Amino acid sequence: FSQSQSYLRPHIAVRRSWEAMAKKEGATEAAAVPVPMDDDDDLLEREGTEQQGEEGAGYGPVRRKDEGVSSGGIVFKPAEVEECVVETVMEDGAGEEGADASKAPYSKPDFPALTPKQQGRRREFRRVPVPMNRLTPLKASWVDIIKPVVENLKLQVRMNTKRRAVEIRFSDNTEDIGSLQKAADYFKAFMLGFDQADAIALLRLDDLFIESFEVKDVKRLQGDHLARCIGRIAGKDGKTKHAIENATRTRIALCDDKIHILGSFANIRLARDSVCSLILGSAPGKVYTKLRTVSKRLQERI
Repeated sequence: FSQSQSYLRPHIAVRRSWEAMAKKEGATEAAAVPVPMDDDDDLLEREGTEQQGEEGAGYGPVRRKDEGVSSGGIVFKPAEVEECVVETVMEDGAGEEGADASKAPYSKPDFPALTPKQQGRRREFRRVPVPMNRLTPLKASWVDIIKPVVENLKLQVRMNTKRRAVEIRFSDNTEDIGSLQKAADYFKAFMLGFDQADAIALLRLDDLFIESFEVKDVKRLQGDHLARCIGRIAGKDGKTKHAIENATRTRIALCDDKIHILGSFANIRLARDSVCSLILGSAPGKVYTKLRTVSKRLQERI
């Protein structure tokens, strides 16, 4: 125990000397710091306002009270802008509601319609081939077929007997640039087997299309199986085909193993699904049941 006390003595002496030195330094620092007085607060406020004034004059926006502020030799002064007054004057009632158009200061320009030649349109034409099985119907109803094309669309039509095709081209009186393609679709629909009364809808409506496919695209059938499949699609006296047309509001043309559907995009899809189910072997009764629900949905939409 005596040895441990002798070991701690020098450390205690050093610690006491440090504490004495720290007390002396603290006393000198406290004496050096001045005691705050009441008058010092006023001085600090004055210095703060002077610094803010200098900063506002140098960098802040120029206000009325800061007129003639100079910063670095440059004098900033607010610019005076004169007030601008806009006046509206009505001349003899022109521009008022219900005013007479004859009293207007100028007349509206009246330009004639541009001809295809003035529009820079080339002399285009379409050629629609005529199959052998449609030559007789085309010859029988030639006048009725070309009448809407010539009178309404202002196009020129002729039958090229050497090429066995119908040729259509623009005329000087043609107004719409898309009428040529409409006439080509109209003749194409007639050549595929549609009646003239059904094909003329392509000239009057813009959202009608023709979709064609073959039986072998759905299922490979040959011989008697193919004949029975076509018979199921047509039905007795065309009963099944007419039922699909009336329910989906489309027109269907059967040409051997090729099927053509005329109608809008959504209606073509419904008719195609019904025909494909008949090709795959579904009973006509199931197809009729599905068509009833489809026709109800179409009526609800309307």
